Amino acid sequence: MDFVLLAILGYVLMQLGIGAFISRRIKTEEDYLVAGRSLGYGLTTFTLFATWFGAETCIGAAGAVYSEGLSGGSADPFGYALCILLMGLVFAVPIWKRKLTTLADLFRQRYSTTVERTAIALMIPGSMFWAAAQIRAFGQVLSASSGIDVELTISIAAGIVIVYTMFGGLLADAWTDLVQGIVLIAGLGTLFFLVTGGQEEGITSLIRPEQLNLFGGPEVGWLEIVETWAIPIIGSVTAAELLTRAIAARSPQVARRSAFMAGGIYLVIGLIPVTIGLMGAALMPDLENPEQLLPLIAEHYLPPILYALFNGALISAILSTVDSVLLVAASLLSHNIIVPLRPDLSERQKVIIARASVATFGVLAYVMAVRAEGVYALVEEASAFGSAGLFVIIVCSLFIPWGGVYSAMTALLMGIGSWVLGAYILDAPYPFISSLLAAGGGYLLAALVETRIARAAG
Repeated sequence: MDFVLLAILGYVLMQLGIGAFISRRIKTEEDYLVAGRSLGYGLTTFTLFATWFGAETCIGAAGAVYSEGLSGGSADPFGYALCILLMGLVFAVPIWKRKLTTLADLFRQRYSTTVERTAIALMIPGSMFWAAAQIRAFGQVLSASSGIDVELTISIAAGIVIVYTMFGGLLADAWTDLVQGIVLIAGLGTLFFLVTGGQEEGITSLIRPEQLNLFGGPEVGWLEIVETWAIPIIGSVTAAELLTRAIAARSPQVARRSAFMAGGIYLVIGLIPVTIGLMGAALMPDLENPEQLLPLIAEHYLPPILYALFNGALISAILSTVDSVLLVAASLLSHNIIVPLRPDLSERQKVIIARASVATFGVLAYVMAVRAEGVYALVEEASAFGSAGLFVIIVCSLFIPWGGVYSAMTALLMGIGSWVLGAYILDAPYPFISSLLAAGGGYLLAALVETRIARAAG
């Protein structure tokens, strides 16, 4: 086990070294936040895949499928793979052509500074849920590898993540994502080969038929199915972490095609933890903590060298997601809030502010990770929190010419208000669908009012 921990430490130090080396090319805020808009097919594909393929896929989804069957993986990998494909099909090209630095720039261009800052207030909490999920999963991996208490390993993980993310911006992130993506595919592929190859009676003998209903069985209503799938697809297709990768591509064609490739890779590789989760009930019955299924399976089936590779794969999934999430949150605070207040700042000062923002949000994510109930719960919260209103105004910003400031503000406030009311106060059965309808309906009604006022004034 000491060997595994040393291998994990060595892997993390290697990633820090890569990030530090590439970060020397960072001269401006644009270099730090969007890699100078220079990413080609390889970097864009792997940074899309690695950023989205995080702890919830490796740790959370395997545990959820272990407990609930195939329906536990509806969000991940199936929903999020569709999310990446949909982003490439619909949003990648128009968002690239806007020449944005952050997603919040779109709201200022289309509506106003007030809409921009209101949207930021909704976007940052979602990013913090994502970051907390990755930090918690990192702690789970370290705990499973060492036997150290989970809370302590979460603290260690948070420190590593914060330092790692502060080194370099999106360009360093993209290069390390390339390495992390390759390690991730190799690690999960090796585990899958050894686990399934060691079953004399085959995979199917370990999986019960009742586990294979993707939609949860006949007792699940269609509205519940729509709610379950809408959260990862609609709730995340316009996420800043995803769209920033499209913004950083060197052309709109690169942005779109890379998303298609990343979505396909995501689905194929994501099926590995899902399959192991289905087999897990037979291989390791009655686990007290299902989120540790994948690390425990790996420890049981892999020799030390390959187990170290597997842990490198898990850490790759985690680091590639958390650095992106913290970077997005930091960019929203630094570029859209702090820098406009100080227009005399130099490019170097802007980068320093962005790095300080990363550290601030890293500490906040750590606090959330310690207090959370589990990785999967954090991820679902990240996808749903405030995303209905954001989805509506992004779609309207890019594709619908009517509607102004009041329409956008109405959509944002109706979306988050409906979500909070349904999810936390009334405990309504379909809070995300309700918030999406409220946000869309609020935008349309406010746009009609704005149009009538404009006509009357004219």
